[in-house]
Amino acid sequence: MDEVILDLGWPSYQEVTVDRWKGIQHTRELDYIAEEVPISLIYNGIPHVVMLATPTNLEEFALGFSITEGIIKSPQELLSARVYNRSNGIEVQLKIPEERFRCMSDKGKNLTGRTGCGLCGASTLKQAIRKPGEVTGDLSVKSTDLHNAFAELNNYQNLNKITGAVHAAAWVVSGQGIIDIREDVGRHNALDKLIGCLLRTEKDLSKGFVIVTSRASFEMVQKTAWVGINLLAAISAPTGLAIRLAQELNLTLIGFARGDQHVVYTHPHRLTHNNNVL
Repeated sequence: MDEVILDLGWPSYQEVTVDRWKGIQHTRELDYIAEEVPISLIYNGIPHVVMLATPTNLEEFALGFSITEGIIKSPQELLSARVYNRSNGIEVQLKIPEERFRCMSDKGKNLTGRTGCGLCGASTLKQAIRKPGEVTGDLSVKSTDLHNAFAELNNYQNLNKITGAVHAAAWVVSGQGIIDIREDVGRHNALDKLIGCLLRTEKDLSKGFVIVTSRASFEMVQKTAWVGINLLAAISAPTGLAIRLAQELNLTLIGFARGDQHVVYTHPHRLTHNNNVL
């Protein structure tokens, strides 16, 4: 992949003077607000979709989005990615093989996705409910490793420490803890950025699992399974469609992972506890 060109013109957060009240006590002080920027993904010169996202790790975002949306089949098919700042947003100009470009549906052209939209541009049910193949592998995760990862997650969320307004997706390996983390105002964007990071660095995706600071929606399961990751754990609840898809795809889905508690919704054999395997 060619080198990305990025003029650092869009910060990930802004300083804003606010009126803060606590009871009847009033102060004026600086606050730090997460940025939300239109990101236009342009394939082979043709605009495909505009996403609202945090303007960081955009090469990884483009790669993760391109893979999990089925636009390309491997990281090597993203031939180049160039990032250009414009006055009203950011353009990411991507080059993919002509064969892949010809296969792209018209579903996303000139459409705008809301922050972290997971079904942006889908115009039919078939386009929306895309099903990857079943995940495979003999991953085994200790529940203590799962909880330790969530406990240390906040220490890795640098942007969220400042703004309190972004989601995170993290890659965890049992016995090693959090290896990689990406943040974004949109939960889907954070996951796409993480997946792009993992693919660029050629991580073995059968050896770890993903944790997210959001609910586990259908699209989060879809994106995780698309690249063959075995286990997805969320701090909040899954949806019914997410559970059904995870069950079908042999993916272990965990929700409400908080403190020393969690709920396993599908394929519990991958998670081990102190004295038993559920």
